[in-house]
Amino acid sequence: MFHRRLPLPALALFALLLAPAAQAGEIEAVAPTLRLPPLDGGNGALFLTLVNHGPADRLIAAAIPGTRVTELHTHRRDGDVMRMRRVEAIELPADGRAELRPGGDHIMAIGLSPLPSPGATVTVTLTFAQAGTLTVEAVAASPAPAHHGHDGQ
Repeated sequence: MFHRRLPLPALALFALLLAPAAQAGEIEAVAPTLRLPPLDGGNGALFLTLVNHGPADRLIAAAIPGTRVTELHTHRRDGDVMRMRRVEAIELPADGRAELRPGGDHIMAIGLSPLPSPGATVTVTLTFAQAGTLTVEAVAASPAPAHHGHDGQ
């Protein structure tokens, strides 16, 4: 029988596609991915789509094991430069969705150590103002290029 080894990024994608969406009440977390920092103790970022099947709510906190601090962030234009800023909440419209993605809203994993292996899963707890907590399994993904802004430098 012929066996072929898949590269780690392909394994992470495969695991992500097979992972079921997590749901708390009427909020569903789809495709949670933890982008790892290039170095142990650096800053990573969590990306996912939040789908709300109910009334408006707000993501008010997140917890990622092994981080010094976990914060909600967004990008805002400051003149000709996009800057990352901490925010108190990420709005989730009624019967709508919030895309947490590079260059937009996301969750920062500050001081992540020890680093999980790419393809491993990390348990993340999301807290909403109305719906309470939602625990999701995020797939760890290879580090972003250094210019992305989540490398801790």
